[in-house]
Amino acid sequence: MSTTPTLGYRLEFSVEVPGTPEQVWQAIATAKGMSAWFLPTEIEEREGGSLHFSMGPEMGSDGHVTGWEPPRRLVYEEDWAALMGKDPDALSPLTSEFLVEARSGGTCVVHVTSSGFGTGAAWESEFWDDMGTSWMPFFDNLRLYLAHFPGQEATQLEVAASHAGDAATLWSALRDTLGLGDEGRTVGLHDATGTVEVVGERQALVRLTAPVPGMLSIFVFDEGDAATTVGVRAYLFSPAAADYVRRATPAWQAWLDDLTLGAG
Repeated sequence: MSTTPTLGYRLEFSVEVPGTPEQVWQAIATAKGMSAWFLPTEIEEREGGSLHFSMGPEMGSDGHVTGWEPPRRLVYEEDWAALMGKDPDALSPLTSEFLVEARSGGTCVVHVTSSGFGTGAAWESEFWDDMGTSWMPFFDNLRLYLAHFPGQEATQLEVAASHAGDAATLWSALRDTLGLGDEGRTVGLHDATGTVEVVGERQALVRLTAPVPGMLSIFVFDEGDAATTVGVRAYLFSPAAADYVRRATPAWQAWLDDLTLGAG
Protein backbone atom coordinates (compact mmCIF):
# COMPACT_ATOMS: atom_id res chain seq x y z
CA MET A 1 0.00 0.00 0.00
CA SER A 2 1.56 3.29 -1.08
CA THR A 3 1.16 6.61 0.62
CA THR A 4 0.72 10.02 -0.95
CA PRO A 5 2.55 13.16 0.15
CA THR A 6 0.02 15.55 1.63
CA LEU A 7 1.69 17.57 4.41
CA GLY A 8 3.80 20.54 3.38
CA TYR A 9 7.05 21.71 4.97
CA ARG A 10 8.80 25.01 4.35
CA LEU A 11 12.00 26.72 5.47
CA GLU A 12 12.58 30.38 4.58
CA PHE A 13 15.30 32.87 5.42
CA SER A 14 17.30 35.72 3.89
CA VAL A 15 20.95 36.72 4.19
CA GLU A 16 22.72 39.90 3.13
CA VAL A 17 26.10 39.30 1.53
CA PRO A 18 28.74 41.51 -0.08
CA GLY A 19 29.19 41.49 -3.83
CA THR A 20 27.45 42.13 -7.12
CA PRO A 21 24.65 39.85 -8.34
CA GLU A 22 27.14 38.26 -10.74
CA GLN A 23 29.60 37.52 -7.90
CA VAL A 24 26.82 36.10 -5.74
CA TRP A 25 25.55 33.99 -8.63
CA GLN A 26 29.03 32.54 -9.15
CA ALA A 27 29.05 31.55 -5.48
CA ILE A 28 25.58 29.96 -5.32
CA ALA A 29 25.10 28.47 -8.79
CA THR A 30 28.44 26.96 -9.88
CA ALA A 31 30.30 23.88 -8.70
CA LYS A 32 33.41 25.93 -7.96
CA GLY A 33 31.44 28.52 -6.00
CA MET A 34 29.24 26.19 -3.96
CA SER A 35 32.19 23.95 -3.08
CA ALA A 36 33.94 27.01 -1.62
CA TRP A 37 31.41 27.55 1.20
CA PHE A 38 29.02 24.57 1.18
CA LEU A 39 29.57 20.87 0.44
CA PRO A 40 31.67 19.52 -2.43
CA THR A 41 29.30 20.08 -5.33
CA GLU A 42 28.89 18.90 -8.91
CA ILE A 43 26.36 20.80 -11.01
CA GLU A 44 25.56 21.10 -14.70
CA GLU A 45 25.04 24.83 -14.97
CA ARG A 46 21.80 24.91 -16.95
CA GLU A 47 18.10 24.22 -16.52
CA GLY A 48 17.63 20.47 -16.40
CA GLY A 49 21.24 19.91 -15.39
CA SER A 50 22.14 17.28 -12.81
CA LEU A 51 23.63 18.06 -9.42
CA HIS A 52 25.26 16.15 -6.60
CA PHE A 53 26.20 17.27 -3.08
CA SER A 54 28.83 15.09 -1.42
CA MET A 55 28.19 14.43 2.28
CA GLY A 56 31.10 12.10 2.97
CA PRO A 57 32.38 8.73 1.77
CA GLU A 58 29.64 7.09 -0.30
CA MET A 59 27.09 9.61 0.99
CA GLY A 60 25.43 12.35 -0.97
CA SER A 61 22.31 13.94 -2.38
CA ASP A 62 21.35 13.87 -6.05
CA GLY A 63 19.01 16.13 -7.94
CA HIS A 64 18.59 18.43 -10.90
CA VAL A 65 18.19 22.11 -11.75
CA THR A 66 14.60 23.19 -12.42
CA GLY A 67 15.07 26.98 -12.60
CA TRP A 68 18.06 28.80 -14.09
CA GLU A 69 17.87 32.58 -14.52
CA PRO A 70 21.36 34.06 -14.02
CA PRO A 71 22.16 36.07 -12.02
CA ARG A 72 18.79 36.27 -10.27
CA ARG A 73 17.11 32.90 -9.65
CA LEU A 74 18.22 29.31 -9.10
CA VAL A 75 15.90 26.42 -8.28
CA TYR A 76 16.85 22.79 -7.82
CA GLU A 77 15.20 19.61 -6.64
CA GLU A 78 16.84 16.84 -4.60
CA ASP A 79 15.60 13.26 -4.31
CA TRP A 80 14.45 13.46 -0.69
CA ALA A 81 13.26 9.84 -0.54
CA ALA A 82 16.55 8.43 -1.85
CA LEU A 83 18.54 10.67 0.50
CA MET A 84 16.63 9.36 3.51
CA GLY A 85 16.16 5.77 2.34
CA LYS A 86 12.37 6.13 2.39
CA ASP A 87 9.45 5.04 0.20
CA PRO A 88 9.54 7.33 -2.87
CA ASP A 89 5.72 7.37 -2.93
CA ALA A 90 5.65 8.98 0.52
CA LEU A 91 7.84 12.02 -0.21
CA SER A 92 7.97 14.73 -2.82
CA PRO A 93 11.28 16.08 -4.09
CA LEU A 94 13.02 18.56 -1.80
CA THR A 95 12.92 21.90 -3.65
CA SER A 96 15.28 24.81 -2.93
CA GLU A 97 15.06 28.27 -4.46
CA PHE A 98 17.63 31.08 -4.29
CA LEU A 99 16.61 34.62 -5.27
CA VAL A 100 19.32 37.27 -5.54
CA GLU A 101 18.24 40.87 -4.93
CA ALA A 102 20.76 43.67 -5.49
CA ARG A 103 21.00 46.37 -2.84
CA SER A 104 22.75 49.72 -2.87
CA GLY A 105 26.20 49.87 -1.35
CA GLY A 106 27.59 46.79 -3.10
CA THR A 107 25.58 44.09 -1.35
CA CYS A 108 22.88 41.61 -2.28
CA VAL A 109 20.17 39.85 -0.31
CA VAL A 110 19.83 36.14 -0.99
CA HIS A 111 16.32 34.84 -0.26
CA VAL A 112 16.36 31.09 0.35
CA THR A 113 13.28 28.85 0.40
CA SER A 114 13.23 25.08 0.77
CA SER A 115 10.02 23.08 0.62
CA GLY A 116 8.68 19.57 0.35
CA PHE A 117 5.70 17.33 1.03
CA GLY A 118 5.50 14.25 3.20
CA THR A 119 2.94 12.23 5.11
CA GLY A 120 3.37 13.81 8.55
CA ALA A 121 5.69 11.16 10.02
CA ALA A 122 7.52 12.22 13.16
CA TRP A 123 10.92 11.94 11.49
CA GLU A 124 9.84 14.44 8.80
CA SER A 125 9.32 17.33 11.22
CA GLU A 126 12.60 16.41 12.94
CA PHE A 127 14.31 16.50 9.53
CA TRP A 128 13.06 20.05 8.87
CA ASP A 129 14.01 21.25 12.34
CA ASP A 130 17.50 19.79 11.92
CA MET A 131 17.76 21.15 8.38
CA GLY A 132 17.35 24.72 9.56
CA THR A 133 19.87 24.24 12.35
CA SER A 134 22.47 22.58 10.15
CA TRP A 135 21.97 24.50 6.89
CA MET A 136 21.79 28.13 7.98
CA PRO A 137 25.37 28.33 9.38
CA PHE A 138 26.63 27.62 5.86
CA PHE A 139 25.34 31.04 4.88
CA ASP A 140 27.76 32.62 7.34
CA ASN A 141 30.38 30.80 5.26
CA LEU A 142 28.88 32.35 2.11
CA ARG A 143 29.07 35.83 3.59
CA LEU A 144 32.69 35.36 4.66
CA TYR A 145 33.64 33.80 1.32
CA LEU A 146 32.23 36.73 -0.66
CA ALA A 147 33.87 39.23 1.70
CA HIS A 148 37.38 37.77 1.55
CA PHE A 149 37.72 35.10 -1.16
CA PRO A 150 35.23 35.87 -3.98
CA GLY A 151 35.74 33.81 -7.11
CA GLN A 152 38.48 31.68 -5.58
CA GLU A 153 38.51 27.89 -5.66
CA ALA A 154 38.59 26.07 -2.33
CA THR A 155 40.34 22.94 -1.18
CA GLN A 156 38.36 21.33 1.62
CA LEU A 157 39.58 19.58 4.75
CA GLU A 158 37.05 17.70 6.86
CA VAL A 159 37.54 15.57 9.95
CA ALA A 160 35.21 14.40 12.71
CA ALA A 161 35.33 12.43 15.94
CA SER A 162 32.76 10.99 18.30
CA HIS A 163 32.78 11.95 21.98
CA ALA A 164 30.58 10.84 24.85
CA GLY A 165 28.07 13.39 26.13
CA ASP A 166 25.23 15.56 24.94
CA ALA A 167 25.79 18.18 22.26
CA ALA A 168 24.98 21.24 24.38
CA THR A 169 27.41 20.29 27.15
CA LEU A 170 30.17 19.36 24.73
CA TRP A 171 29.75 22.56 22.73
CA SER A 172 30.03 24.64 25.89
CA ALA A 173 33.20 22.77 26.87
CA LEU A 174 34.63 23.00 23.35
CA ARG A 175 33.91 26.72 23.12
CA ASP A 176 35.62 27.36 26.45
CA THR A 177 38.56 25.05 25.79
CA LEU A 178 39.36 26.65 22.43
CA GLY A 179 38.48 30.24 23.36
CA LEU A 180 35.71 30.52 20.78
CA GLY A 181 33.42 32.72 22.86
CA ASP A 182 34.48 36.16 21.62
CA GLU A 183 33.96 37.27 18.03
CA GLY A 184 37.00 39.17 16.78
CA ARG A 185 39.38 37.22 18.99
CA THR A 186 42.53 35.61 17.57
CA VAL A 187 42.57 31.87 18.30
CA GLY A 188 44.75 28.86 17.67
CA LEU A 189 43.13 25.58 16.60
CA HIS A 190 45.62 22.72 16.30
CA ASP A 191 48.24 24.14 13.88
CA ALA A 192 45.98 26.90 12.51
CA THR A 193 45.57 30.53 13.54
CA GLY A 194 42.69 32.83 12.74
CA THR A 195 40.03 35.28 13.85
CA VAL A 196 36.67 34.23 15.29
CA GLU A 197 33.99 35.61 12.95
CA VAL A 198 30.76 33.97 14.15
CA VAL A 199 29.81 32.02 17.28
CA GLY A 200 26.51 30.17 17.15
CA GLU A 201 24.64 27.74 19.37
CA ARG A 202 26.55 24.67 18.22
CA GLN A 203 29.23 25.98 15.84
CA ALA A 204 31.80 28.70 15.27
CA LEU A 205 33.35 30.13 12.13
CA VAL A 206 36.99 31.24 12.06
CA ARG A 207 38.74 33.14 9.24
CA LEU A 208 42.12 31.47 8.94
CA THR A 209 45.33 33.40 8.39
CA ALA A 210 47.91 30.62 8.87
CA PRO A 211 49.27 28.22 7.76
CA VAL A 212 47.06 28.86 4.71
CA PRO A 213 44.27 31.44 4.30
CA GLY A 214 40.70 30.27 4.44
CA MET A 215 37.64 29.59 6.59
CA LEU A 216 37.21 26.96 9.28
CA SER A 217 33.95 25.81 10.83
CA ILE A 218 34.03 23.79 14.03
CA PHE A 219 30.74 22.25 15.11
CA VAL A 220 28.96 19.58 17.12
CA PHE A 221 25.83 17.55 16.44
CA ASP A 222 23.96 14.97 18.43
CA GLU A 223 24.32 11.37 17.25
CA GLY A 224 21.89 10.00 19.85
CA ASP A 225 22.71 7.33 22.44
CA ALA A 226 24.66 9.87 24.53
CA ALA A 227 27.23 10.44 21.76
CA THR A 228 28.09 13.65 19.95
CA THR A 229 30.11 14.26 16.80
CA VAL A 230 32.68 17.05 16.93
CA GLY A 231 33.70 18.13 13.44
CA VAL A 232 35.98 20.51 11.61
CA ARG A 233 35.40 21.63 8.02
CA ALA A 234 37.92 24.00 6.44
CA TYR A 235 37.85 25.77 3.08
CA LEU A 236 41.38 26.74 2.09
CA PHE A 237 42.36 29.23 -0.61
CA SER A 238 45.99 28.81 -1.62
CA PRO A 239 48.06 26.95 -4.22
CA ALA A 240 49.62 25.19 -1.22
CA ALA A 241 46.26 24.07 0.19
CA ALA A 242 46.06 20.62 -1.43
CA ASP A 243 49.52 19.64 -0.17
CA TYR A 244 48.65 20.97 3.29
CA VAL A 245 45.40 18.95 3.41
CA ARG A 246 47.16 15.71 2.41
CA ARG A 247 49.85 16.23 4.98
CA ALA A 248 47.77 17.62 7.82
CA THR A 249 44.51 15.63 7.77
CA PRO A 250 45.82 12.76 9.96
CA ALA A 251 47.13 15.27 12.50
CA TRP A 252 43.79 17.12 12.56
CA GLN A 253 42.02 13.79 13.09
CA ALA A 254 44.30 12.93 15.99
CA TRP A 255 43.74 16.39 17.47
CA LEU A 256 39.95 15.94 17.39
CA ASP A 257 40.19 12.41 18.77
CA ASP A 258 42.33 13.62 21.66
CA LEU A 259 40.29 16.68 22.61
CA THR A 260 39.47 16.56 26.30
CA LEU A 261 35.93 17.87 26.69
CA GLY A 262 34.86 17.39 30.24
CA ALA A 263 31.84 19.07 31.71
CA GLY A 264 33.92 21.36 33.86
